[in-house]
Amino acid sequence: MKRYGQISITIGALGVVITLTGLYPGIVGLETVEGVGVLQVLGILLGFSLLFFAAYIFAKQTFYAGVPRTLAQDIGLRLTLTGLLIGAAGGLADVLGFGSHAPTETVRPLLGRLQAIVLVGGILIASSGVLIYALFGPAHDAAQESSSEENENNGAA
Repeated sequence: MKRYGQISITIGALGVVITLTGLYPGIVGLETVEGVGVLQVLGILLGFSLLFFAAYIFAKQTFYAGVPRTLAQDIGLRLTLTGLLIGAAGGLADVLGFGSHAPTETVRPLLGRLQAIVLVGGILIASSGVLIYALFGPAHDAAQESSSEENENNGAA
């Protein structure tokens, strides 16, 4: 069980690095131009996807290992995937053909103000799904745990 926590933290750190590289490509020596391009948006989305995936692994294996998911956790998982889809649709709107900066031979697609709001909003929705998953898991029955501890103590005596 400890390995899952370490693996998820490693995947989360990789997600943070990829996200920062997408946001600020100059920190790794890539050429920076004015505006946010398609590759930067893809890097941001990939980084956040890895970060959310690592958060789910960590929450499942650390807090709720061996127990089935609840309905609220399923809703949180689907909310995260929906938020990522909304963020991807907003961030890649120009490339998909319904954005305001349609790519032509001379104009490259850029992330506009409304697209950035939708991208950030989608990431916030996805983050709320992770919180729902982590907070609304199956409740631990304190009475059952104390009775099982008493049985273990009585059996050992």
